[in-house]
Amino acid sequence: MSFVKRKKSNKGQFIPRFPNKYTGKYPIIVRSSWERLFCQWLDANKKVTAWSSEAIIIPYYDPVQKKKRRYYPDFWMKVENKKYLIEVKPFKETKPPSKRGKKSSKTKLHQEATYLTNQAKFDAAQKYCKKMGYEWKVLTERQLFKKK
Repeated sequence: MSFVKRKKSNKGQFIPRFPNKYTGKYPIIVRSSWERLFCQWLDANKKVTAWSSEAIIIPYYDPVQKKKRRYYPDFWMKVENKKYLIEVKPFKETKPPSKRGKKSSKTKLHQEATYLTNQAKFDAAQKYCKKMGYEWKVLTERQLFKKK
C-alpha cells in the first residue's frame, strides 16, 4: 500500500465514495492527513470489503497516568476473509526515544511518555486481536509512503 503524494494536514471529516463498505458510525473523523489518505485507500480498494474508523474500544492500563483507559484503534478492515486492526502512527512514536541529541528535559519526558503509552495500547490491541482472530498492524510513513 503506497501513496503517491503527501498532503498538508487534513483533519476533519471523511466522506466515502463507496459508503456501502463503511460499517462504522458517521461522521468519519480523521485526525491527520495520513489517516485521510488511508481512508481514501480503504474506500477505493476493491479488495477491502468492509471497514470502520475508531469503532472498536479496547481497555488498557496506562503506565504513565497510572490508570485504566480506553483505546480506539484508528481502523478496522476486512479484506476477503481476513480482518485487521490498524493504527496509523509516525515511526518515531513506535520506537524508544533516542537518548542522543540536544532536547529539553520536557521534550525527553514527553517522548518517553508517548512511547510508553503507545506500547501499552499496542500490547492491549495485540491481545484483543489474538482473541478475535484479527491481525494487528501499525502503519507508519515507512509503509504509507513506500516507493515502489
